Amino acid sequence: MSGITVTVPVTVKAKLTEKLKARLLDEMGKALEQLDLEIKQIDLDRQRELNKNPQHINEINNYFGNEIARREEQVDEISHKRENIEKLSIGAEITQGTLERQVEIKVGDDMRELMNVEVLVEDDKIIAIRG
Repeated sequence: MSGITVTVPVTVKAKLTEKLKARLLDEMGKALEQLDLEIKQIDLDRQRELNKNPQHINEINNYFGNEIARREEQVDEISHKRENIEKLSIGAEITQGTLERQVEIKVGDDMRELMNVEVLVEDDKIIAIRG
């Protein structure tokens, strides 16, 4: 066997521009607003259930409390990410995610070289492929 084809990850990074920073902050703001609405709705649902079933106060509070806690954890996580984005300077590189690529490998290839590939994007345009 002379070689095989394998799938390896490719890291996608974005160069932070004013446009990208504004878009990310806007998306995070919208996500925080949505979570706030969900928390308010869950609280309304809890009140409704408590009025219907006052004998199950502990179960109702536990269930809805857990749902609210999950949303609050998401709020904290997004808020933390938002603070980090606000602190970054224009031109900084941020990881956006990963893609996969097919690679033909054979005996003697440098595996580290094959695995450490990243794509750099600026305003949705690929500006570099590093390997």
